Amino acid sequence: MDDFNSETDSDYTSYWRDWFISSRGNEYFCEIDEDYLTDRFNLTGLNGEVQYYQYALDLVTDVFDLDCDDEMRETIEKSARHLYGLVHARYIVTTRGLAKMLEKYKKADFGKCPRVMCEAHPLLPMGQADNPNAKAVKLYCARCEDIYNPKSSRHSAIDGAYFGTSFHNIIFQVYPALIPAKSYDRYVPRVFGFKVHAPAALIRWQHAERDEMRRRLRKLEIESGFKDDEGDVEAEDSEEEEEEEEADPEVFENGEAQGGQVGPVA
Repeated sequence: MDDFNSETDSDYTSYWRDWFISSRGNEYFCEIDEDYLTDRFNLTGLNGEVQYYQYALDLVTDVFDLDCDDEMRETIEKSARHLYGLVHARYIVTTRGLAKMLEKYKKADFGKCPRVMCEAHPLLPMGQADNPNAKAVKLYCARCEDIYNPKSSRHSAIDGAYFGTSFHNIIFQVYPALIPAKSYDRYVPRVFGFKVHAPAALIRWQHAERDEMRRRLRKLEIESGFKDDEGDVEAEDSEEEEEEEEADPEVFENGEAQGGQVGPVA
């Protein structure tokens, strides 16, 4: 019985996919079903993306029997990892793939949000581009709706295209009960209990609103009533004249302008 168990375990661990999933740095990946990998429809267009595509596919599906040197084997191994990642991006948006990633999400296998206000909410891997070799994988928090870099350097080296730009949103469309309550809490800087820069921010906002209101009143030719309005109007008029002069330099070329002659008044 012991011999049978050891032989079974040895055969099981000899599968390439099991070795890939159990390797350090590949914790974000789920295992792709063999029937999905052997369906050519699911691999459409990948033969042009992967070097030694057929050999790589044979290695992933455990039918590789090519006798080659170590350098060639290493190249095919690299292509197999790339192929698995590209297929993985397609697989995890299927019903079966979403269920597997959901289990990893519930166990927080992808990490927890580093933001204090999110109270260690689980993260999801995501890509910022669907094309390979463009952006590394990021981690998305559904509570604060922000993205973060992985803590481990091994995870930071994973291509974001292996998860795609849609998976982290699709999983909440399929499982809406997982959508967390949004985090509206924000850190408020304080000094001895008093808010920092709150009056200054309010004054800046008031100035911006006042300037916008004055511009609207001038367009409507309505008296604003501000004391410094006349000086601002003259300043804006001079700026408009300068802009017109820059826009039509030929008009001022001979010292003349529309409506009169430009020059000192006697």
